[in-house]
Amino acid sequence: MFRILQITILLAAILISSAAQSQERDLRRAKKQYEKYEYIDAQKTYLQVVEKGYKSADLYKNLGNSYYFNSQFEEALQWYEALITTYPDDVEAEYYFRYAQTLKTAARYDESNQNMEKFSTLNADDQRAQLFSETPDYLKRIEFQSGRYDIKNVAINSPFSDFGAAFKDDTFVFSSSRDTSMIKKSIHQWNNESFLDLHKASYDKETGTLSKVSKFSGSLNTKFHESTAVFTKDGNTIYFTRNNYNNNTYGEDKEGTNRLKIYRAYKTAQGWSTPESLPFNDETYSVAHPSLNEDENLLYFSSDMPGGQGLSDLYVVSINEDGSFGTPENLGTPINTEGKETFPFISSENDLYFSSNGHLGLGGLDVFVISLNQEEGKKQEVVNIGKPVNSVRDDFCFNVNETNKAGFFSSNRLGGKGNDDIYSFIQLEDLKDFCETTLTGVITDKDTGELLPGAQVSILNTNNEVVYSVSVGEDATYSYIADCEQEFFVRAEMDAYVTTEELIRTPNETQNQQVSIALEQKVKSADIGDDLAKVLSLNPIYFDFDKAVIRSDAEVELARVIEVMNEYPQMQIEVRSHTDSRGYDRYNMKLSERRAKATIQYMIDKGIGADRLSSKGFGEENPVNDCKDNTKCTGKEHALNRRSEFIIMN
Repeated sequence: MFRILQITILLAAILISSAAQSQERDLRRAKKQYEKYEYIDAQKTYLQVVEKGYKSADLYKNLGNSYYFNSQFEEALQWYEALITTYPDDVEAEYYFRYAQTLKTAARYDESNQNMEKFSTLNADDQRAQLFSETPDYLKRIEFQSGRYDIKNVAINSPFSDFGAAFKDDTFVFSSSRDTSMIKKSIHQWNNESFLDLHKASYDKETGTLSKVSKFSGSLNTKFHESTAVFTKDGNTIYFTRNNYNNNTYGEDKEGTNRLKIYRAYKTAQGWSTPESLPFNDETYSVAHPSLNEDENLLYFSSDMPGGQGLSDLYVVSINEDGSFGTPENLGTPINTEGKETFPFISSENDLYFSSNGHLGLGGLDVFVISLNQEEGKKQEVVNIGKPVNSVRDDFCFNVNETNKAGFFSSNRLGGKGNDDIYSFIQLEDLKDFCETTLTGVITDKDTGELLPGAQVSILNTNNEVVYSVSVGEDATYSYIADCEQEFFVRAEMDAYVTTEELIRTPNETQNQQVSIALEQKVKSADIGDDLAKVLSLNPIYFDFDKAVIRSDAEVELARVIEVMNEYPQMQIEVRSHTDSRGYDRYNMKLSERRAKATIQYMIDKGIGADRLSSKGFGEENPVNDCKDNTKCTGKEHALNRRSEFIIMN
């Protein structure tokens, strides 16, 4: 029996050891596939390991990345979520960013913003973090630019990847992996599709329709990737992206990775010349997605060459008259970020359109634009062009004809025919100047000027709907970003204070608007001899020059005095009236007496007993400023002295 037990334990140990060794082999194989960008194979191997019960932070990171970099955002979301939930102590800042990006593709923007806040806390110097902190209303800004395009999925799309837009006369040139359905060996292990080739279609300039698809050029297409072409206006020169493969030579870096390069070829009588690799290409990094400016003396492109800011940056290089090139220059801030900037396009108006996941977008790559025309006093600003061009997934290869406002872009959004589809569009409206007003203010006690922490501030629209509400903190301040040229009510309320509301109209240009509110206490203490006008913080009761008639603005203030006297029926008031120094002293004394009597008569007429009121005129004897006899003062300064006081007598 003991012998049988020994054999059983030994067999179990052998099986456990064998399973562990098999698991280690699978992990090594998966990592090798992942590092060679063979994402489809890496996913299969990692998933096999997961099914056997193994899990780790590194496994979840690599599995999530293999989907993320392949634009399979739903699957990436699953594994990033598992990583952050299971191994929170092993999460670097970049994974909060990627998790936030994948949450956007599921339209879970609140959760995305929460993770961007974590990313910003851990990586405050990152431009992506700064953009997020500086523009918390980025979704509002995107919505502001939305609706300016009418888009349509073009007829030539296949069930595979179709993207890009370049024109040569009446020919539309694009990239496609539509050979995937054919029996051939050239399958890319990144996404399990055929390698891309350049294709062409007939373009009807009148209707904007595409038809009659065929391969563009047998001399330019190879068994590896060709994509994103651009032609000179005469159609005799083409720049395009290809894997590092030329003259039947396949190039790799030290790790065995084949990079992308930009090639140039010329139209000849026999067809296209043998493509030449541009001199700033390199075995160790990728250079891709060329675009020419209007004068065709500048070439824009994307690259992950050393010295850049992010995963890929945008660069520009000059093209000399002899066809040689200058030194590539990084476009820098504000265009490039620590994320990915790619697929540049320069319009005839010198606007740079490009795709980015580093700038604030809806999810995946979004299309952005910035004017390269330097205008004095105007800040260059990167703007998200909005929906429907942009979606929660990748949107790229934007190309527009500024003359007829027609163009094309590509996207892997849901509802398309293939993995990437080409969309045509008509631009209905130009980019709009974004305008917003930041309403700020502080809530204080009207009498003491002290801050009122805990006061409730609400902002209501003209439909009396609350659009913002906050309980102010220790600094008693609030801040709200509002649309320009709109009316709002700003309301402040707090226990023991009178609720106060102000109607404001925001200006027609972006700026800050200060709307501070001083709240008045509902119950105030007052002693004999106090001026009820000061106790109640009344606005001064002014009289017109040489008049003793109660003005309409004075009626509002007198109503508050009357309200207090009705609440305290034993209170007696002496109304004291003052004039300015203009006129004779004796006349001003009589005028002030008439004004005092006019004031108490108004209050008697409103129901206050005559026995509770008395009056006294002081003429020009007690000015509140230096406007005495023979002193030069403005009309407003004299008006300050034409006033009434309400002295509590008992």
